[in-house]
This record gives sequence, structure tokens and C-alpha cells, in this order.
Amino acid sequence: MATTSTLRVATFRQPFVVGCRKGCSEVAQLGAPVRKPLGQTALKCAQLRGSVSKELSNAHLQAQWARKHRSHLVRSMAYSAGSGDKAQVVFLGTPEVAAGVLDRLLTAAEAEDSTFEVAAVVSQPGKPRGRGRVKGEAPPSPVADLAAKRGVPVENILTPFKAREEAFLERMEAIAPDLCITAAYGNMLPTRFLDIPKHGTLNIHPSLLPKFRGAAPVPRALEAGVEETGVSVAYTVLACDAGPILASERMAPGDEIQAPELLQELFERGTNLLLAELPGALDGSGAAKAVAQDENEVVHADKMSPEEALLDFGHPGGARALHNKVRGFAGWPGTKVDLVIENKKGVKETINVKVVETCVGKGPRADGQDRMAITLVDKKRLQVECDDGSLLEILKLQPPGKKVQEAFAFFNGLQGRPVWRT
Repeated sequence: MATTSTLRVATFRQPFVVGCRKGCSEVAQLGAPVRKPLGQTALKCAQLRGSVSKELSNAHLQAQWARKHRSHLVRSMAYSAGSGDKAQVVFLGTPEVAAGVLDRLLTAAEAEDSTFEVAAVVSQPGKPRGRGRVKGEAPPSPVADLAAKRGVPVENILTPFKAREEAFLERMEAIAPDLCITAAYGNMLPTRFLDIPKHGTLNIHPSLLPKFRGAAPVPRALEAGVEETGVSVAYTVLACDAGPILASERMAPGDEIQAPELLQELFERGTNLLLAELPGALDGSGAAKAVAQDENEVVHADKMSPEEALLDFGHPGGARALHNKVRGFAGWPGTKVDLVIENKKGVKETINVKVVETCVGKGPRADGQDRMAITLVDKKRLQVECDDGSLLEILKLQPPGKKVQEAFAFFNGLQGRPVWRT
């Protein structure tokens, strides 16, 4: 007859029960006598919120497994059980801007008067970086890396390929968080996931919802030349970025800021909003306070592609539209232009140059100038005339196979040879 023995770990305010069923071996240092079973063995770690189990097909391996993973079990129990009276929060994010959010969230959780703790961190799996890396050498994402450095146990840093994976969802159900927080996580969350946290899932979205819902809100906002943008903290629903808004903040991006800098700024502001609204989100009052989005005001922010990177000097928006595109596409995928250069033998060659930084010039050009010719103005800016007569000025660019350089350095390198746009 199978027997079950238990051990209560008294050091945790929310006691953990370790149950070892079917066996007669002594599980080293856990003091849980068990009998040798005829079938499978389950070593089950259960707390008041749920349970996780490790199934072993060979009964005699149970004690060996328990000895090997004792430190893992104890650390898992300590981190998961926590203080007992604090709300459990799970954070989901992947890139560098999300790591900044997690860093501040962990700091807030460590404060003496904190009412919550971070029970787990979820991120997309790491991807290979740089040239020559093989698939198995992928480093962790910025969020996973930050979590490890801040002391989150490795077993509580979860990296599923998809959020609908059964093992991941079972783990989340075992954690049973009070609240989930997402920041640039990058995976769609299924209904089963959204049903798990008691008080829902909050997302930091770098736009003024319902404007610029989707994968690229900051690049598309800059490309559109908006005079006002902002950040929203909204509840997550199955439809993309369509949940009720808990808080938002507006800001004027100006004419020069580029996407990477604006993204960083908006996530910093969004983190401020999140931390200010967290008490209400954790006690359930936040959901009642949140305001539904106006579906008549929706603007979608589609994912960018390298095929969009080429600047078109015939664009009806002229230099202003091209400047805004350079700002929005800065970082990835970037913007490019085809230039025609006359080589030392007098033969014209076309090169594809990455445009890194621009401004809108004051025009028009003097009468009689070749409209297709690119000139250097004030010894520091390459001036390009668009089809509508407006002037785009290039401040920084990157020729093929070279590093980013100032426009004057590129022009000087031509050694007096003419250059034209296409």
C-alpha cells in the first residue's frame, strides 16, 4: 500500500509541503521516508497556490533525483513561497528597454514597504548575435540576463518559444500570479494565459492608445510626423493592444529625436506610470478605473520591413516626409539611398548608402543648379533636392563596407568627383 509523508518547511510564512509518495528510501536531508513503488514515482512540491511535479519512470531513481536537486528545490520553494503576505507578480519582456522596466520593478519589490514580489520572469529565448555564431551559442535576452544578474533563480526565468506551450502554461498556473506585467515581450498571449492572473495583465505600450496599435508604434508615429505621442499602461485582452487604459502620458517628440531614443524615453515614462498605478492594479480597483478605448480612433502600426528602407525623392511629402522616415527607421531596418558617383576613370557607378541622420534644409536652391547633383553646404551637410523642390540634408551616412561617418568626411573622400541622386 502506498504511503505519503510530508515535511513542512517552517522557515516560510506560507508553508511549502513536500510530499514523497510510493517508496521506502530515505530522501537525503529532506527527511521524507518513502516506499519503493511498483510503478512511477512522483516527487511533488506543493504550496497553497498550486503544485508542480517531476515524474520518474524508474522508481529507484527517486532518491537519487531528490538528492541531486535538493538545492534547486529549496531555492524554488523559498522564491515561490516568498513572504506569503505579498502579492505575486510575473514580468514578461525581452529587449533592452524591457530590461530597464524589470530593473526598476525588482528594486520596487525589494523596498521594505513593498506589497508585492516578482515571482517569475518570462522572456523570449536568446538569439545568436554577431557573425560566425552557431545556433547553440545564443546568449540570453537582455531581460533574462538582467533577471539573472539581479538574483532571480534560474528556474524562475522562463523562456518559452511560444506563450501557448503546455509546459509554460502549466507553470504559470502553478505560480498563480496576482498580476502579470508585459513590456515589449514579443509573443501573443493566448486566452488561457490571460485567464491565469487574478487581477489581469498590464502592458506598457509606447503610444497614446488607440493610436498606433501593433508591432512598431514608435517608428510609425515618427514616420507619420506626429506632433504629439506618449505612452499607455493598458490591460491586455486577446485583441492586440485593445484593452482598457489604466493610465497614459503625453509628450511632444520634437523634430529631431529618433526611434531608439524616443522608445527609451517612453518606456521610462511608462514605468513611472506603472509603479504609480501598481497598488490599485494589485487590489483590483485598477480594473474599475480603466477606460475603454475608442475603436473609431484606432491607428495601426504595422511591422517594418527592409523593403521599405529605400528613400524615394519623389515622395509627395518631400524632404519632411523623408526626414521623418529616417527618424522612424533609425536602428532597424534603417533607411538607404542610391547614389551615383563618377569614378577616377570617368565611369558612373551606383552605390547603396545607409542614411543615418538628416534634417530638413532651407530652400529653394539657386536657379541653374543641377537638381540631381548632391552638394556639400556649410562644409558639413550633403544637400539633396527632392522632386518637389524641398531639400533634404544628410548629416551622417554609412557607405557600404565602412563605418558611420560625418557627411563632410564622405564628401571629402570623393576628392572632387561629382555625386548625384537617382
